[in-house]
Amino acid sequence: MPRQVDSDSKLISRARSLAPVVGERARECEALRRVPDQTIEDFHQAGLFRAIQPKRIGGGQVPFPVYFKMCAEIARGCASSAWVLTNLASHHWMLTYWPVEAQDEVWGGSPDVLIASGLAFPCGKANKVAGGYKLTGEWPFSSGVDASTWNMLGGIVATDEGEKPDQRLFLVPSDNYNIIDDWDASGLKGSGSKSVACEDVFVPVHRTVALKDIVAGEAPGLVANPGSLFRLPFFAMFPYVVGMVALGAAKGALETYTNWNKHRVSRYTGAKISELAPIQMRLAEASGSAEAAERMFLHRCYEVTAMVEAGKQLGLEKRAEYRRDGAFATKLCVRSVDILFEGSGGNALYSENAMQRHFRDVHAAAGHFALAWDVSATIYGQIHLGLPFKGNL
Repeated sequence: MPRQVDSDSKLISRARSLAPVVGERARECEALRRVPDQTIEDFHQAGLFRAIQPKRIGGGQVPFPVYFKMCAEIARGCASSAWVLTNLASHHWMLTYWPVEAQDEVWGGSPDVLIASGLAFPCGKANKVAGGYKLTGEWPFSSGVDASTWNMLGGIVATDEGEKPDQRLFLVPSDNYNIIDDWDASGLKGSGSKSVACEDVFVPVHRTVALKDIVAGEAPGLVANPGSLFRLPFFAMFPYVVGMVALGAAKGALETYTNWNKHRVSRYTGAKISELAPIQMRLAEASGSAEAAERMFLHRCYEVTAMVEAGKQLGLEKRAEYRRDGAFATKLCVRSVDILFEGSGGNALYSENAMQRHFRDVHAAAGHFALAWDVSATIYGQIHLGLPFKGNL
């Protein structure tokens, strides 16, 4: 029976309660290299996966800031689990772009369905055929794919010479692609971000959507989903979809550092570590960095929600600001964890110490293309200096 999602505050409270639970499973999660089945079920039961699914399907359709806070809470306990949660939850949001026929096909089977993705468009090649497309490719980083029964795969459709490339997203069921067990990473180790591959798979036209239509806010499925949540600019907001994991990891590191140092005694001098000024200073600087990041993230989440609800459009310069701030806030999260890790000594290297996991995970999250500072800063600089910009934003 479909699970009905409750009110906004309850979702955040449930996530906060689940954070220590998934934290206890973090080492198991890393050993499995995917999120444990029980954690997936816990997220289902709490309604977290369906937080930003349309209400007409029985989803929460909560404001974006609520979704952000919800996933950041989970990341305090286990960033890998939060990474899968935020990605799979966001795909209910993305599915609203597809034609209604595709939405009905996917959600009609079960509104609790989970959908993975492979968004590297150059990795997929497609050719037009009668009634749809034939898709071939291999896509890395399909987070949470083991728990999913559908996948959103990016590809470029072959066009005549001189025509603009047709970048499209293709919705493919799990029995039409293979999962490649190649996820053996140092950070976000439990996210199960494996590669997927398919060859010459037929995708009917109703299960595709053009990237240009998503960017322009003209995706065909939006006629059935009029809420302001589904009018948020996708590429400008994507850094916030994954950036919330970096914030949660930073908060988790702060909790680990604080709780550990309250009772820690030096093995060499017998001094109480909490009484050492450098320990206190590191806590102050790291917490300040994390709080600044959180305020920057949430300011943009609230601002864009208000703008879209008021019917305002985000111009290219404004979208570049959102991309910049998402990446910069992530830099602050990384800095926060680095400060704490550097002051934690050799004990932080032990696998049983959560600090080393927070360190690995926040750096892994920051490596995502949407959070890469060099890329985001360059986009901002080009646009605000009046240089031509040909990407998607």
